[in-house]
Amino acid sequence: MTAPIRTVFWENEAVVMVDQRALPGEERYVRCDDYRRVMAAISDLTVRGAPAIGVAAALGIALGARSFGNSSWEEFRLETLRICDDFARTRPTARNLFWAIERMKRRLATLPPDPARAGDLLLAEALSILEEDIEVNRRIGLHGRTLIDDGDAVLTHCNAGALATAGYGTALGVLRAAREEGKRFVVYVDETRPVLQGARLTAWELAREGIEACLVTDNMAGWLMKLGRVRKVVTGADRVAANGDTANKIGTYSLAVLARHHGIPLYIAAPRSTIDLSLPDGTAIPIEERDAEEVRGFGGLRWAPEGFPCFNPAFDVTPADLVSAIITEDGIVSPPLGENLRRL
Repeated sequence: MTAPIRTVFWENEAVVMVDQRALPGEERYVRCDDYRRVMAAISDLTVRGAPAIGVAAALGIALGARSFGNSSWEEFRLETLRICDDFARTRPTARNLFWAIERMKRRLATLPPDPARAGDLLLAEALSILEEDIEVNRRIGLHGRTLIDDGDAVLTHCNAGALATAGYGTALGVLRAAREEGKRFVVYVDETRPVLQGARLTAWELAREGIEACLVTDNMAGWLMKLGRVRKVVTGADRVAANGDTANKIGTYSLAVLARHHGIPLYIAAPRSTIDLSLPDGTAIPIEERDAEEVRGFGGLRWAPEGFPCFNPAFDVTPADLVSAIITEDGIVSPPLGENLRRL
């Protein structure tokens, strides 16, 4: 059995994470002994994927808070809140980031006025978030595997695997669970421009586990569907609005439109912590725009003229009426999504 991927974890008073920028060429780990290094790792995609970002932020907040263990209680409290606010500015779209920050703030509000003890308790809370994420993903997989049939052909986009979470994965967790049940299927992996999370990360995970897969460029998806070679689309999510509109990696909306045209179901796999009932619909979801250099080239190569204007939104929003169901740890949410998400 393949050893589980440890995406982000706590070790020897530091936050440690696999450097996803180096994959698939090299499996290396980054050690962050300062919370600012954790923030930088979130911003520069060393760690990415909404659940993994949330876990990294929680551990980073605990790391920062523990550096004020010899301060007065008021300084400890104010500095910890400031660190929380700093993390909130790293990636605006991922709901799990803000969910984790809010949870750490709630825990801070319950702590005894003893900075050293409070630092330990905040770390315990962050570690609970990490462990719970892995368990939640496994439950998502158990529910979602019922949607995968033996002999299926599944298209996925970006990376919603163990690398995007504390472990196991959301969309890939569904496929892992189906495989563990004995089902056989093929996975078509969208390369996912502009930074190739599908080609670099999802393909690496699937090859590592021996799951049959085929890499395709993003603009091949429609033709694959036309040829009848895709039966289902399964992706993750970075934020789900109250009505079921879903923000995910740029290109998901295009897949959803193509899937609807070809009569193919599109399933979203996401934990409840990704659902943001405070936002009525997808128009309220903040969409991160990233550096234009990600579009002009990659990995030291350049294929567009230097300084050429680029538009680089990291995410798009798929309307709820194009989503066949949302797979959560508490079950499969079917349309009408808004009504049934509120029932969760």
